[in-house]
Amino acid sequence: MTSPTTQVVRPAGAGHETLYVLGLCLLILAVAASVVLWRGETQTVSAVPSHQLDARRDLSAAEQGIYADLRVTLDEIHLLRAEQNALATPQQLAEEGFAPFAQDASSVSRGGHAWRLLAANAYLGLSQNPSVAGSFLMRVSEHSDAAPDVWLNRSAGLAAPASLDDQALASAGWQQIVAQFDAGVTRQHRH
Repeated sequence: MTSPTTQVVRPAGAGHETLYVLGLCLLILAVAASVVLWRGETQTVSAVPSHQLDARRDLSAAEQGIYADLRVTLDEIHLLRAEQNALATPQQLAEEGFAPFAQDASSVSRGGHAWRLLAANAYLGLSQNPSVAGSFLMRVSEHSDAAPDVWLNRSAGLAAPASLDDQALASAGWQQIVAQFDAGVTRQHRH
């Protein structure tokens, strides 16, 4: 009889396969990083003048909410003015449920503004809590397609401004809110 032969089979080493997979991952990461660096865009943030505030960067969350509400409600104000031949009073807008004129939980948490109509072409909302949100002034243009003209003053104990022109408002501490739409906001790529 023949003696049995024993053959030793060594397990296949995973070391080489692991190195190949690791090398492939590093190659993919290097290609992705080079594409990002090559196609990346630099973001330039344009500064606004000292009498203006950027709606996205310079306002608190409560102030951004009120500003957005004023922009939306402005369209309704123009429609109501076309029907009535006069600006609607803040009380009428509140009865219709238009924010920020309506007195609800949201308006209270955003500073509890007391709204009134000034000089038949502007709305003034004096803040009851300036640490949450400042006071707002929205001038309404005769043209319904005009951009919203909203001003903010974070001082406590404000009174209605004597004059509503830009220079008088700026010298009284009011700052105009501007909405800038740059590449960081709109994410538009020009190819």
